[in-house]
Amino acid sequence: MKLFISADIEGCAGVTAKPSVTIGGHDYSASREQMTREVVAACEAAREAGATEIHVKDAHGSGLNIYPERMPKGVILLRDWSGDPRNMVDGLDESFDAVLYIGYHSKGGSEGNSLAHSMSSVKLHSIRVNGEPVSEFYLHNNLASYYGVPSVMLSGDREVCEESRRLVPGLKTAVIKEGRGALMASVSSETACDRIREAVTAALTQGPLDRCLMTLPEHFTVDLVYKWHQDAHVYSFYPGCQKIDPYTVRFESTDWYEVARCLAFTT
Repeated sequence: MKLFISADIEGCAGVTAKPSVTIGGHDYSASREQMTREVVAACEAAREAGATEIHVKDAHGSGLNIYPERMPKGVILLRDWSGDPRNMVDGLDESFDAVLYIGYHSKGGSEGNSLAHSMSSVKLHSIRVNGEPVSEFYLHNNLASYYGVPSVMLSGDREVCEESRRLVPGLKTAVIKEGRGALMASVSSETACDRIREAVTAALTQGPLDRCLMTLPEHFTVDLVYKWHQDAHVYSFYPGCQKIDPYTVRFESTDWYEVARCLAFTT
């Protein structure tokens, strides 16, 4: 069983404010440590459930957050960014059996996490696909589905877990925290790792993995809602994009990879 793990940081235990997720910021080293612990917990549970090959994408910010020396033997860690449209699942292809998501968070424009955003927390207010605001899980689950690989497990805040289960009914989740305004109510580091182990084990052992494989819509209308009208103006020049109001750029396609390519250049 060959697995891909995409790891973010805003959905990890204890991570709360912008300085917690920024290099040099207060608590950043603690956030890196917790992100690493949660990824290790997922890898260990996956091994016990029969995984023979595991690739981990460090998918937050610099892509240099996870402590590489802490990865279990045999795990392949993907660090930094290549610029590939696959973005947070860069390296994923048809050869994988399943994708797991660690430390994910609520979508931009929501209040389920004090650090809620979709792709760029600096440029974007939110992303809508076919009229609905979407999370980073939505975007990358679509990429996984594009390659025929099911998304089977996710950990993060309560809102992203609940939303993702509605999108992928067979998905197993580990709720780590819950947001109220700027406050985050989080379980302990140890409890988070225990919940992740339990969810990974359930995801990989309770039924066929393809129960979680999603069928993509035939057409995508993607609206990028920017925080600054200057950005909307600039990115409206990407081929196929059009500005539909001072802050919103629209892109349409029948091919999700083309959507991902657009996002790689406009977010």
